[in-house]
Amino acid sequence: MSFGALGVIIILLAVATVIEKIQGSEIAYTHVYCSVPMLMLWGIMAISALIYLLKNQIARKIPIFTLHVSFVLILTGALFTHFCGIQGSVHLHTDSPATSSFTASDGTTVNFPFALKLQKFRLEYYTGTSAPMDFISSITVIDGNDSINATVSMNNIFTYRNYRFYQSGYDRDELGSTLAISYDPYGITVTYTGYICLLLSMICFLFNRHTAFRSLLRKHRLTRMSIVMLIACSTLTAKSADDHPQVLPEHVAAQFGDLYIYYNDRICPLQTMAKDFTLKLYGRERYRGFTPEQIVTGWFFFYDDWKREPMIKIKGETVRDALNLSNKYARLLDFTDVNGYKLDNLRQKNPASSVLREIDNANEKFSIVSMLCTGSLLRIYPYTNSSDSTVMWFSLADRLPVDMPEGQWAFIRNSMNYVAEKVAMRDYDSVKELLVKIRKYQTNEGGASLPAEKTFTAEKMYNSITHSKWVAMLCLAIGIIGFITTVLKKGITHKSRMIFIFMLCFILAYLTVTMSLRWYISGHIPLSNGFETMQFMAWFSVILTLLLHKRFYLAMPFGFLLCGLSLLVSVMGESNPQITRLMPVLQSPLLSIHVVVIMVAYSLLAFTMLNGIAAIILRHTGRADNGDVEYLQLTSRIILYPAIFLLAVGIFIGAVWANISWGRYWGWDPKEVWALITMLVYAFALHPTSLPIFRRPIFFHIFCVMAFITVLITYFGVNFFLGGMHSYA
Repeated sequence: MSFGALGVIIILLAVATVIEKIQGSEIAYTHVYCSVPMLMLWGIMAISALIYLLKNQIARKIPIFTLHVSFVLILTGALFTHFCGIQGSVHLHTDSPATSSFTASDGTTVNFPFALKLQKFRLEYYTGTSAPMDFISSITVIDGNDSINATVSMNNIFTYRNYRFYQSGYDRDELGSTLAISYDPYGITVTYTGYICLLLSMICFLFNRHTAFRSLLRKHRLTRMSIVMLIACSTLTAKSADDHPQVLPEHVAAQFGDLYIYYNDRICPLQTMAKDFTLKLYGRERYRGFTPEQIVTGWFFFYDDWKREPMIKIKGETVRDALNLSNKYARLLDFTDVNGYKLDNLRQKNPASSVLREIDNANEKFSIVSMLCTGSLLRIYPYTNSSDSTVMWFSLADRLPVDMPEGQWAFIRNSMNYVAEKVAMRDYDSVKELLVKIRKYQTNEGGASLPAEKTFTAEKMYNSITHSKWVAMLCLAIGIIGFITTVLKKGITHKSRMIFIFMLCFILAYLTVTMSLRWYISGHIPLSNGFETMQFMAWFSVILTLLLHKRFYLAMPFGFLLCGLSLLVSVMGESNPQITRLMPVLQSPLLSIHVVVIMVAYSLLAFTMLNGIAAIILRHTGRADNGDVEYLQLTSRIILYPAIFLLAVGIFIGAVWANISWGRYWGWDPKEVWALITMLVYAFALHPTSLPIFRRPIFFHIFCVMAFITVLITYFGVNFFLGGMHSYA
């Protein structure tokens, strides 16, 4: 009854995410997630599970019993939140009197037992940029004769008499602020108790001598020390050569890359913008052997040549047909004809969402080329406002402040024209002298808003060594060949093992250096987007392989395959892997812990999936000796325990982060729901005593292969199809 109810819950949760995509979150929330039948299913599952545990005297096995009781506590807390909790918001204005009521999420008005008054709202920005760093509301709580001053900002909540206040929004004039409100005096306490109990129970389960996990370890060649190390790491179209467009010499173009530029809401080397520009336009870091700096300066100084270059990659047949292309690369000239811009009327003729994305992608590329050629993309001139000492960045095409000194105005308007004149004369020594003057101007005017010289140098180094594609292809080639030979020979020679270890160490060092540089440059742990998380997954898969290779003969090919696939996925998104400032809500340290733990869990689950494929191949090719498939099952079962436990820990760390940032620990976002589905699906495999079918090795391996689909949906399907607040991840 318990597992039957759980199976129905999983199906309903999956269906609800599709309903939410089609009909909206309110329909899914009302008719599925929080409907009476769903609440009854959760209750049936929890109560029947407790009865089963007590009937079979599982209470004597304390780690197992408390582990299951923890989930009952979490569900009980959710029930209290559902029936007793209140969510809402209040809008405050500096010119308005104190308010003693707020609007609940269902539209009703709820009264406070006190009053609130906004004293001031302010925005804080990253130094020298217009990127918001924090939103801060200074409020006063008036409770009878008492007045309490408090501050509410992102990741800094204020609690008073069980009411929790979160920064939610603000007025454009910065005189008003919107605060989210959560009143949940019982649910959060019970749920957090369940989280703590769950964590302690999992730790005890992994280290208790009488659990199934330790029994599996005794049967396997994995030693106790190796599994402890594992868990410890877990937490942590081509033209002829003589028909090329004009470009600057590489050493001259490189000096352009040394200029500061205001780009992507931060100040960075122009080299970074050039690399992103080339990747976005062409899909690769170089075009016909030219560096990104040569390509950007080529478009700027030699426009007539470059507008004829077929380097704009066009996605989708509809747009290619509209541009009359014979292949997937377009020239800038292909976008226009005697009738004007060719894509103007394409949107009305093709309303399908997939075609609209193709049109938007092509329009974006045309726009950034136009911005570069007109100079508006090159915001390389800082100006310090004399009234408030803020630093603003301008391009030579921008309208400059009327109070700007005449000499400074003339320098910004004319300096790049002087450079273009010297470029036309091929006087590259003078070009370099002018670039030195521009950079000196940047240093003097930008002042403290400029990044430190070490950070600037580190970013240039990062730009020059990040070439993940060849590493991905190398790992995939080695992994596929190694997998085939290892399965056929059921082992790997000592010499081959040493070569593979050397290569793994080299890849590990490369990934460590690139991730460390990205961390140093951005100022935050590089786990804030899909590109960075897949780089981390590749890094951890190498660590995992080095830990397991001596005791698991398929670890080597699995490690190369997983590393290669992770890097390949990151390369797929490398057209936009910009280093960006974190949104204020993402600045919590809990974000990094949440992402690391989840990605480690996914890495371990990927190993069980590859293990299952190997076992199925061995069985169906008739190459499996007695015990081979069983041995692989034993290995997967051992890996499943820390994998699912880490997934559970990652989910509740994310819930705590959400509660701190948004005032609710669970919001039925598609990413949250599918992470829960993944954990619940894999939980079946941890119960072979209750579900004897999982004792059959081949069924177990097929299950691990099929269950990995939930991981793929959670990480990729939600991002590309279902959307939601987590779709950036």
